[in-house]
Amino acid sequence: MKEVIDCGLPQLPQPFSWAVKGGGLLFTAHGPVRPDGSIDTGPVAQQARLTFANLQRAVEAAGGSLDDVTQVLIYMTDVADMPAIDAVYREFFRPPWPNRSSAAVAGLVVPGMKLEIVAYAAL
Repeated sequence: MKEVIDCGLPQLPQPFSWAVKGGGLLFTAHGPVRPDGSIDTGPVAQQARLTFANLQRAVEAAGGSLDDVTQVLIYMTDVADMPAIDAVYREFFRPPWPNRSSAAVAGLVVPGMKLEIVAYAAL
């Protein structure tokens, strides 16, 4: 049975839940969404910091920590942003690192949004 986790982020117009727990796993996706629901379109490091802070908020609301994250998928609009994203990633995660995949995409839902992540955690 799935359980929607309230992580305190605003409800957006799209039909999705920020975090869903089921079978001991947490499924969650995040972007640079501010508490008021607006999207940060500033520098990529700033967007990454907000995105990973949102992930941390969701995992903690589900009763875990970032140490429980087992996989992270990163979608970015410019592969040249990878070093900046990696630097912020290291602020939030530590070894042993989660499994990870990173991909450059043509665009994301909001113009100026530079990254979005999908993460899975074993709780």
